[in-house]
Amino acid sequence: MNDHQLLRYSRHILLDEIGIEGQQALLDAHVLVIGAGGLGSPAAMYLAASGVGKLTLVDDDTVDLTNLQRQIAHTTARVGQPKVLSACETLTGINPEIELIALQERLDGARLAELVCSATVVLDCTDNFATRHAVNRACVAARVPLVSGAVIRFDGQVSVFDPRTGTQPCYSCLFPQEQQFTDEACSTMGVFAPLVGVVGAMQAAEALKLIMGVGESLTGRLLLLDGLHMEWSSMRVARDPGCAVCGVVVLPL
Repeated sequence: MNDHQLLRYSRHILLDEIGIEGQQALLDAHVLVIGAGGLGSPAAMYLAASGVGKLTLVDDDTVDLTNLQRQIAHTTARVGQPKVLSACETLTGINPEIELIALQERLDGARLAELVCSATVVLDCTDNFATRHAVNRACVAARVPLVSGAVIRFDGQVSVFDPRTGTQPCYSCLFPQEQQFTDEACSTMGVFAPLVGVVGAMQAAEALKLIMGVGESLTGRLLLLDGLHMEWSSMRVARDPGCAVCGVVVLPL
């Protein structure tokens, strides 16, 4: 790091758990953020401010007026623009020294696998089970940590799925991909704006901790937020040996 970077990130460097080594790990990292909406906005903003050296943002949508109630990376003047370009403009204003890659596309298959393999950590900031499961499969295959968040109405949740040890659960252990889950869209159910900021910021915090190897992550735990009563609860998530994604399937004799 040069003198300018030492000053910019000095409040991180002052922390014994981070120091120069931890901050350098952030500068050397590549984080893939899938979804540039309610969760992706605050997550990417904190990642950029914290000095993650390379951020790839993926979203195939454009900014809509209804997004502005909660998607804080976007502005009224950018309605109609691709979300990834709007978000990158905001992130450049926060930290012009990091590398930003904007991909206006819907990831799947080989393309998703390629991007996940190049990442240090992946953040799932999407809003549907099909994409979440596709991202989870790619992360398990590539052994790349996944930070997952979700918010609807006044409820939020966040967890970490880290396949590097081979002993921790994946997203499919919690929500089996072979089961049918109904997607609840905020366009019909509504969403309390500050909660996406809370959960998105927590996703960024978990990603930073994973990169620097500090503290204890949410691996094996699902953190739940009742925003209406502002109460947190935590539940343990066990690895499913029969999971179709990360488990060992035992064939019948």
